[in-house]
Amino acid sequence: MKERAYAKINLCLDVIRRREDGYHDLRMIMVPLDFYDVLEMVPAEKTTLSINRSWLPVNDKNTVIKAINVMKETYGFDQNYACVLQKHIPSQAGLAGGSADAAAAIRIMNRLQNLHMTRDDMIAIGKQIGADVPFCTVNRPSVVEGIGERITPFQNNLKFHVLLVKPHKGVSTKKAFEGIDFKNVVHPDPAVIRDAMVNNDYDALVNGLGNSLEEVSMNLVAEIRDIKQDLLDLGFDGALMSGSGSTVFGITRNAELLKHGADAMHKQGYFTRMTRIL
Repeated sequence: MKERAYAKINLCLDVIRRREDGYHDLRMIMVPLDFYDVLEMVPAEKTTLSINRSWLPVNDKNTVIKAINVMKETYGFDQNYACVLQKHIPSQAGLAGGSADAAAAIRIMNRLQNLHMTRDDMIAIGKQIGADVPFCTVNRPSVVEGIGERITPFQNNLKFHVLLVKPHKGVSTKKAFEGIDFKNVVHPDPAVIRDAMVNNDYDALVNGLGNSLEEVSMNLVAEIRDIKQDLLDLGFDGALMSGSGSTVFGITRNAELLKHGADAMHKQGYFTRMTRIL
Protein backbone atom coordinates (compact mmCIF):
# COMPACT_ATOMS: atom_id res chain seq x y z
CA MET A 1 0.00 0.00 0.00
CA LYS A 2 1.27 3.46 -0.94
CA GLU A 3 0.72 6.71 0.92
CA ARG A 4 1.84 10.28 0.31
CA ALA A 5 3.78 11.95 3.13
CA TYR A 6 3.04 15.67 2.82
CA ALA A 7 5.49 18.42 3.81
CA LYS A 8 4.37 21.36 5.96
CA ILE A 9 5.30 24.97 6.53
CA ASN A 10 4.68 27.23 9.51
CA LEU A 11 2.95 30.46 8.53
CA CYS A 12 3.33 31.49 12.15
CA LEU A 13 5.49 30.04 14.93
CA ASP A 14 5.44 31.53 18.41
CA VAL A 15 7.71 30.00 21.05
CA ILE A 16 5.95 30.99 24.26
CA ARG A 17 8.25 29.62 26.94
CA ARG A 18 10.74 26.92 27.85
CA ARG A 19 9.15 24.24 30.02
CA GLU A 20 10.67 22.55 33.05
CA ASP A 21 10.83 19.26 31.11
CA GLY A 22 13.09 20.87 28.50
CA TYR A 23 10.42 21.14 25.81
CA HIS A 24 8.86 24.42 24.68
CA ASP A 25 5.26 25.59 24.64
CA LEU A 26 4.35 26.67 21.13
CA ARG A 27 1.55 28.37 19.24
CA MET A 28 1.68 27.82 15.49
CA ILE A 29 -0.21 27.91 12.24
CA MET A 30 0.81 24.85 10.25
CA VAL A 31 -0.35 24.00 6.73
CA PRO A 32 0.30 20.93 4.57
CA LEU A 33 1.81 21.41 1.11
CA ASP A 34 1.27 19.67 -2.20
CA PHE A 35 4.84 18.38 -1.95
CA TYR A 36 5.47 14.91 -0.61
CA ASP A 37 7.50 11.78 -0.12
CA VAL A 38 5.93 8.46 -1.11
CA LEU A 39 5.93 5.51 1.29
CA GLU A 40 5.03 1.97 0.27
CA MET A 41 4.53 -0.75 2.90
CA VAL A 42 3.62 -4.39 2.33
CA PRO A 43 3.34 -7.21 4.91
CA ALA A 44 6.56 -9.23 5.16
CA GLU A 45 8.33 -11.77 7.38
CA LYS A 46 10.86 -9.14 8.44
CA THR A 47 10.64 -5.36 8.70
CA THR A 48 12.97 -3.69 6.20
CA LEU A 49 13.33 -0.16 4.86
CA SER A 50 14.95 1.02 1.64
CA ILE A 51 15.30 4.70 0.78
CA ASN A 52 16.44 6.52 -2.36
CA ARG A 53 18.80 8.60 -0.18
CA SER A 54 21.82 6.55 0.87
CA TRP A 55 22.77 8.80 3.81
CA LEU A 56 19.46 8.38 5.66
CA PRO A 57 19.19 5.72 8.40
CA VAL A 58 17.20 2.55 7.73
CA ASN A 59 17.25 1.36 11.36
CA ASP A 60 15.39 2.32 14.54
CA LYS A 61 16.52 5.94 14.13
CA ASN A 62 14.27 6.31 11.10
CA THR A 63 10.81 7.65 11.86
CA VAL A 64 9.12 4.99 9.70
CA ILE A 65 10.67 2.20 11.77
CA LYS A 66 9.85 4.12 14.96
CA ALA A 67 6.22 4.34 13.86
CA ILE A 68 6.06 0.61 13.17
CA ASN A 69 7.53 -0.21 16.59
CA VAL A 70 5.20 2.15 18.47
CA MET A 71 2.14 0.87 16.60
CA LYS A 72 3.04 -2.78 17.22
CA GLU A 73 3.56 -2.12 20.92
CA THR A 74 0.40 -0.06 21.31
CA TYR A 75 -1.98 -2.26 19.32
CA GLY A 76 -0.40 -5.62 20.02
CA PHE A 77 0.09 -6.91 16.49
CA ASP A 78 3.27 -8.65 15.33
CA GLN A 79 3.04 -8.05 11.57
CA ASN A 80 6.28 -6.88 9.95
CA TYR A 81 6.54 -4.74 6.82
CA ALA A 82 8.81 -4.28 3.84
CA CYS A 83 8.97 -0.51 3.33
CA VAL A 84 10.16 1.53 0.36
CA LEU A 85 10.48 5.28 0.84
CA GLN A 86 10.88 7.70 -2.04
CA LYS A 87 12.28 10.89 -0.48
CA HIS A 88 11.70 14.27 -2.08
CA ILE A 89 11.42 16.47 1.02
CA PRO A 90 14.91 17.61 2.14
CA SER A 91 16.17 16.95 5.67
CA GLN A 92 16.85 19.57 8.38
CA ALA A 93 14.65 21.88 6.35
CA GLY A 94 11.77 22.84 8.66
CA LEU A 95 9.38 20.94 6.38
CA ALA A 96 8.69 17.93 8.65
CA GLY A 97 9.86 15.37 6.12
CA GLY A 98 10.66 12.68 8.67
CA SER A 99 7.49 13.42 10.62
CA ALA A 100 5.42 13.19 7.45
CA ASP A 101 6.93 9.78 6.70
CA ALA A 102 6.01 8.51 10.17
CA ALA A 103 2.47 9.82 9.79
CA ALA A 104 2.13 8.08 6.43
CA ALA A 105 3.27 4.83 8.06
CA ILE A 106 0.64 5.24 10.78
CA ARG A 107 -2.11 5.77 8.20
CA ILE A 108 -1.01 2.72 6.21
CA MET A 109 -0.93 0.44 9.26
CA ASN A 110 -4.30 1.76 10.39
CA ARG A 111 -5.80 0.51 7.14
CA LEU A 112 -3.82 -2.72 6.78
CA GLN A 113 -4.50 -3.77 10.39
CA ASN A 114 -8.15 -2.56 10.33
CA LEU A 115 -7.56 -0.55 13.51
CA HIS A 116 -10.26 2.10 12.87
CA MET A 117 -8.11 4.72 14.57
CA THR A 118 -9.65 8.09 15.35
CA ARG A 119 -7.82 11.36 14.76
CA ASP A 120 -7.05 11.50 18.49
CA ASP A 121 -5.65 7.96 18.34
CA MET A 122 -3.27 8.96 15.55
CA ILE A 123 -2.23 12.12 17.39
CA ALA A 124 -1.47 10.07 20.53
CA ILE A 125 0.72 7.67 18.52
CA GLY A 126 2.40 10.52 16.67
CA LYS A 127 3.30 12.32 19.88
CA GLN A 128 5.43 9.32 20.90
CA ILE A 129 7.48 9.63 17.70
CA GLY A 130 8.07 13.36 17.23
CA ALA A 131 6.60 16.80 17.80
CA ASP A 132 5.44 17.37 14.20
CA VAL A 133 4.02 13.87 13.65
CA PRO A 134 0.60 14.62 15.21
CA PHE A 135 0.00 17.47 12.74
CA CYS A 136 1.19 15.33 9.84
CA THR A 137 -1.46 12.73 10.68
CA VAL A 138 -4.14 15.45 10.39
CA ASN A 139 -2.82 17.24 7.27
CA ARG A 140 -5.16 20.20 7.42
CA PRO A 141 -4.47 23.91 8.05
CA SER A 142 -4.47 24.06 11.84
CA VAL A 143 -3.69 25.97 14.97
CA VAL A 144 -1.09 23.80 16.72
CA GLU A 145 -0.31 24.31 20.41
CA GLY A 146 1.53 22.76 23.35
CA ILE A 147 4.53 20.81 22.10
CA GLY A 148 2.62 20.01 18.91
CA GLU A 149 -0.09 17.69 20.23
CA ARG A 150 -3.03 20.14 20.48
CA ILE A 151 -4.37 20.56 16.96
CA THR A 152 -7.39 22.63 15.91
CA PRO A 153 -8.07 22.49 12.14
CA PHE A 154 -9.78 25.39 10.39
CA GLN A 155 -11.13 26.17 6.93
CA ASN A 156 -8.65 27.91 4.62
CA ASN A 157 -10.28 30.20 2.06
CA LEU A 158 -7.07 31.80 0.74
CA LYS A 159 -5.26 30.76 -2.44
CA PHE A 160 -1.68 31.71 -3.22
CA HIS A 161 1.54 30.22 -4.57
CA VAL A 162 4.40 29.04 -2.38
CA LEU A 163 8.05 28.87 -3.37
CA LEU A 164 10.33 26.80 -1.14
CA VAL A 165 14.03 27.67 -1.13
CA LYS A 166 16.57 25.75 0.96
CA PRO A 167 20.32 26.37 1.31
CA HIS A 168 22.72 23.44 1.42
CA LYS A 169 23.12 23.67 5.18
CA GLY A 170 20.36 22.48 7.46
CA VAL A 171 19.53 23.68 10.96
CA SER A 172 19.57 21.51 14.06
CA THR A 173 16.18 21.95 15.75
CA LYS A 174 17.87 21.40 19.11
CA LYS A 175 20.39 24.20 18.50
CA ALA A 176 17.70 26.56 17.25
CA PHE A 177 15.58 26.17 20.39
CA GLU A 178 18.62 26.35 22.67
CA GLY A 179 19.59 29.66 21.12
CA ILE A 180 16.35 31.54 21.87
CA ASP A 181 16.77 34.75 23.85
CA PHE A 182 13.40 35.05 25.56
CA LYS A 183 14.08 38.68 26.53
CA ASN A 184 14.15 39.71 22.87
CA VAL A 185 12.29 36.97 20.99
CA VAL A 186 9.52 37.92 18.56
CA HIS A 187 6.04 36.62 19.43
CA PRO A 188 3.84 36.60 16.30
CA ASP A 189 0.08 36.08 16.75
CA PRO A 190 -1.29 32.87 15.19
CA ALA A 191 -4.88 34.18 15.52
CA VAL A 192 -4.07 36.86 12.93
CA ILE A 193 -3.02 34.21 10.39
CA ARG A 194 -5.96 31.92 11.16
CA ASP A 195 -8.47 34.77 10.77
CA ALA A 196 -6.81 35.93 7.55
CA MET A 197 -7.09 32.45 6.04
CA VAL A 198 -10.67 31.95 7.16
CA ASN A 199 -11.74 35.42 5.98
CA ASN A 200 -9.78 35.38 2.70
CA ASP A 201 -7.68 38.39 3.73
CA TYR A 202 -4.39 38.05 1.85
CA ASP A 203 -2.89 41.33 3.06
CA ALA A 204 -3.50 40.39 6.70
CA LEU A 205 -1.78 37.05 6.08
CA VAL A 206 1.26 38.73 4.56
CA ASN A 207 1.52 41.21 7.43
CA GLY A 208 1.02 38.51 10.09
CA LEU A 209 3.81 36.12 9.04
CA GLY A 210 6.28 35.53 11.86
CA ASN A 211 8.61 32.96 13.41
CA SER A 212 10.22 33.15 16.86
CA LEU A 213 13.08 30.90 15.69
CA GLU A 214 13.99 32.83 12.56
CA GLU A 215 16.64 35.16 14.00
CA VAL A 216 18.35 32.32 15.89
CA SER A 217 18.51 30.11 12.80
CA MET A 218 19.73 33.01 10.64
CA ASN A 219 22.68 33.31 13.02
CA LEU A 220 23.37 29.60 12.59
CA VAL A 221 22.98 29.58 8.78
CA ALA A 222 23.57 33.03 7.27
CA GLU A 223 22.11 32.04 3.88
CA ILE A 224 18.63 31.96 5.44
CA ARG A 225 18.76 35.75 5.82
CA ASP A 226 20.07 36.15 2.27
CA ILE A 227 17.35 33.95 0.78
CA LYS A 228 14.60 35.81 2.60
CA GLN A 229 15.87 39.16 1.39
CA ASP A 230 16.32 37.86 -2.15
CA LEU A 231 12.70 36.66 -2.28
CA LEU A 232 11.41 40.01 -1.06
CA ASP A 233 13.66 41.84 -3.56
CA LEU A 234 12.29 39.65 -6.36
CA GLY A 235 8.79 40.87 -5.50
CA PHE A 236 7.30 38.14 -3.33
CA ASP A 237 4.65 39.60 -1.02
CA GLY A 238 6.00 37.81 2.03
CA ALA A 239 8.86 35.51 2.98
CA LEU A 240 9.52 33.53 6.14
CA MET A 241 11.64 30.69 7.43
CA SER A 242 9.62 27.54 8.13
CA GLY A 243 9.96 25.76 11.47
CA SER A 244 13.53 25.88 12.74
CA GLY A 245 14.80 26.15 9.14
CA SER A 246 16.66 26.14 6.96
CA THR A 247 13.94 26.39 4.28
CA VAL A 248 12.55 29.83 3.51
CA PHE A 249 9.24 30.17 1.67
CA GLY A 250 7.98 33.06 -0.40
CA ILE A 251 4.30 33.69 -1.11
CA THR A 252 2.74 35.37 -4.13
CA ARG A 253 -0.43 35.36 -6.21
CA ASN A 254 1.58 35.97 -9.39
CA ALA A 255 2.30 32.72 -11.24
CA GLU A 256 4.91 34.37 -13.47
CA LEU A 257 6.79 35.72 -10.45
CA LEU A 258 6.67 32.26 -8.87
CA LYS A 259 8.42 30.74 -11.90
CA HIS A 260 10.86 33.63 -12.22
CA GLY A 261 11.73 33.37 -8.52
CA ALA A 262 12.25 29.62 -8.74
CA ASP A 263 14.60 30.03 -11.71
CA ALA A 264 16.54 32.85 -10.04
CA MET A 265 17.04 30.98 -6.76
CA HIS A 266 17.87 27.71 -8.51
CA LYS A 267 20.62 29.51 -10.45
CA GLN A 268 22.16 30.43 -7.10
CA GLY A 269 22.46 26.73 -6.30
CA TYR A 270 19.57 26.43 -3.87
CA PHE A 271 16.98 23.65 -3.65
CA THR A 272 13.69 25.10 -4.94
CA ARG A 273 10.15 23.81 -5.21
CA MET A 274 7.02 25.54 -6.47
CA THR A 275 3.96 24.39 -4.57
CA ARG A 276 0.74 25.41 -2.82
CA ILE A 277 -1.23 24.67 0.32
CA LEU A 278 -2.80 21.22 0.04
